[in-house]
Amino acid sequence: MKAGLMQKLIPPALLLIVVVLLVNLLLYQYYNNAYFFYGQVNVEHSSCPQGYFRLGTLRNCTPWLSCGAIKREVRKLKRVGEGAVKRVFLSEWKENKVALSQLTTPELQEDFMHGLQMLKSLQGKHVVKLLGYCEEDFTVLTEYHPFGSLRNLNQILNLPKYKNSNMWHNRFLLAINYVSIIHYLHNSPLGTFVMCDSNDLEKVLSQYLLTSSFHIVVNDLDALPLVNQSAGELIKCGHQELQGEFVAPEQLWPYGNDIPFEDNLMPPYDEMTDIWKIPDVSNFLLGDVDGSDLVRFHLFDIHRACKKRPAERPSAKMVLDTYRKVLASLVRETVMPSTRDML
Repeated sequence: MKAGLMQKLIPPALLLIVVVLLVNLLLYQYYNNAYFFYGQVNVEHSSCPQGYFRLGTLRNCTPWLSCGAIKREVRKLKRVGEGAVKRVFLSEWKENKVALSQLTTPELQEDFMHGLQMLKSLQGKHVVKLLGYCEEDFTVLTEYHPFGSLRNLNQILNLPKYKNSNMWHNRFLLAINYVSIIHYLHNSPLGTFVMCDSNDLEKVLSQYLLTSSFHIVVNDLDALPLVNQSAGELIKCGHQELQGEFVAPEQLWPYGNDIPFEDNLMPPYDEMTDIWKIPDVSNFLLGDVDGSDLVRFHLFDIHRACKKRPAERPSAKMVLDTYRKVLASLVRETVMPSTRDML
């Protein structure tokens, strides 16, 4: 009697074990594919002490290049970009492609030096890798990323080589990556920084680079003021009137057209301006691919919260935690139907 009972119980138990193993295998394969371009993140910013870097095939950490080393060892190839503060040249150093940035005009020396100080102080996986600098020549050397700024994302993903990677989960990972950077800047070791070069979507995207492994790093830190809530120190992004629907409402002139704009009358604000812009940036990153609208549906509540009054908006950490929970939930929804089909 007992032997017969055991024979009846063993097949369901074995089936359950097989199902569990298959679910884990599917999850592993899914995450392996979903994170296909994130595998090199740690390699890209492999740890070196402050003031050192590792690049390309170099095995050892190298000290940041000084003025003399940059002049002797770095060779300009061609200009690849120019903004208000910096002119950027594709250059070569020891058979490695690098980006050489130089000040465009003496009037913006303060912005240039602030950006350099931020690059030096905030080095890590979220920030473009600093390779060297020369303060006397107003020159900065950083890692070169051939995909360029985040504005090129759609163009890159539509290339035949990457078209099969243009999927909702990969795009959602980029949105998570973006919010991770905002969270880092709001909670950096030096305090709470605000991304001020963000008056429209194109401007925001131009502040970030897309790496060859489809990771996002912040590149332009020239306009990165510090908020100190405990000391009552708020910020204003520049001294000119801001306009448009992209900027947060608290960044707009609050006294209407009857009173001309005056910088000294403009109320300051805090890092919540970055939170206001997250839904718009994420909407671009999610793109128009199968599954992206489903992601937007799951993010509707958190994105609506981002558009509330400053004091009612979620922190970057709250947004990041929600994004991660939504990703985990959508992965389960994707994997479990396949498992049920096997039963």
